[in-house]
Amino acid sequence: MDKNISFTLKVWRQRGPKAKGAFETYQMKDIPGDTSFLEMLDILNEQLVNDNKEPIAFDHDCREGICGMCSLYVNGHPHGPATGATTCQLYMRRFKDGDTITVEPWRSAGFPVIRDLMVDRTAFDKIQQAGGYVSINTGGMPDANAIPIGKDVAEEAMDAAACIGCGACVAACKNGSAMLFVSAKVSQFALLPQGQVEAKKRVKAMIAKMDELGFGNCTNTRACEAECPKCVSISNIARLNREFIKAKLKD
Repeated sequence: MDKNISFTLKVWRQRGPKAKGAFETYQMKDIPGDTSFLEMLDILNEQLVNDNKEPIAFDHDCREGICGMCSLYVNGHPHGPATGATTCQLYMRRFKDGDTITVEPWRSAGFPVIRDLMVDRTAFDKIQQAGGYVSINTGGMPDANAIPIGKDVAEEAMDAAACIGCGACVAACKNGSAMLFVSAKVSQFALLPQGQVEAKKRVKAMIAKMDELGFGNCTNTRACEAECPKCVSISNIARLNREFIKAKLKD
């Protein structure tokens, strides 16, 4: 069993989008190493409630690394120091007894703070909505092998579709760019024949919406790829650029 640790926790507190925020410091005592980071915040919130203080607001849902809601900046890293993991998959054994742990919300113009550690990621929903739908034939159920797709292509499309839309790429980027997210959503369709009908319309609409919502440009620092909890490749950004150029040339 993992040993217990005690540490100093510095948490960003902000009452609303327009309020001035600041760090508050809490002393955490004897937290088991097998406690997840979000469970640790639950323990802190129980203490705050028992002391008649306002609990810390933070986002979470599945706690299985799938939903992408646990958007916390931990010690300078989106989702924390663990590679290929979300905050809910981060365990306190990663830290040392006596450490100081700093927790912040995503820092991006595209993700305004709602309260404390919660940010508004509606912008990602709007970008996906701008991409529209995939046209399909709603007739009888086709055979599984009716549309042959190469194994390498199918795996690449699935790797792109692994993006959970958490926003770590935006938080890691010095420009606040959403290119990795948008490129993953474009790639998962651009690689497959089912996505070709609306391909040109999709890529133009999603990039236009991304620019409209105030996300920055990509300068290929690869910070997004390094911090992505699902290890989405920056090669998707190259594909996004190619798809966009082809769509514009078609016009």
